Amino acid sequence: MSTQYSKSGDPARSLALLWRTTEPTSRRRAPDLSVDRIVAVASEMADADGIGALSMRRVAERLGVGTMSLYTYVPGKGELVDLMLDAAYADLYRDGLPEPWREALRAVAHANRRLYLDHPWMLQVSSARLLGPGLMAKYEIELSAVDGVGLSDVEMDSTVNLVTGYVEGTVRRAVEVAELERSSGLTDGQWWAVHGPLLGRFVQEERFPVASRVGSAAGQEHQAVYSPEHEFAFGLERVLDGVQALVDSRAGEDGTEQNP
Repeated sequence: MSTQYSKSGDPARSLALLWRTTEPTSRRRAPDLSVDRIVAVASEMADADGIGALSMRRVAERLGVGTMSLYTYVPGKGELVDLMLDAAYADLYRDGLPEPWREALRAVAHANRRLYLDHPWMLQVSSARLLGPGLMAKYEIELSAVDGVGLSDVEMDSTVNLVTGYVEGTVRRAVEVAELERSSGLTDGQWWAVHGPLLGRFVQEERFPVASRVGSAAGQEHQAVYSPEHEFAFGLERVLDGVQALVDSRAGEDGTEQNP
């Protein structure tokens, strides 16, 4: 799954679009068209067909307007993808976060996982230089999960990045597994039912005793070679355990106690 990097032709206009500080004034404007509508339609198309199939021409066709009319609102695909990303981030935390901090970070992880599963194209786009209001609001509320628990500002930033980075890595694997099942027409279990006996000729227990034992135990537990749900939940708790140790150490330094 290759990563695509947006190439904005005019950074000032890209920021103006993200923050909606300007409106198109061309006489070619379509009266029923807007930046928000273009972004919504483009996002639906990316959800259905992937980011690679997205183009300004196809979005214009879906909207029933000429491609040049679209350029009146959005200068190119790079800027459009930036807008799509920011819109997705803006919808992430409509209900806020629970308390205490560990439950809040767990909610952050699950929200980000659901975001990527609902919009897998987001895994193919870099948001490293995205500075829109949706991303900033997302960052603000995620930082609030660990605000006041005794961490420094830098540690708060790193903790949020640790959790969201972990989620992105595990979801990427889950999306790849789902895509493989879709393209092959076989679930993981079905594939192994066919090919497992063939591989068994080469992967011999006496040669790989630990791998054979552990692999068999995991396969029986998950009824598959890999369970995305189990791996996500197991790893997330270990990540939170690490954050817990850091929070506890900071509490011990100043003699206060923090809620887990």
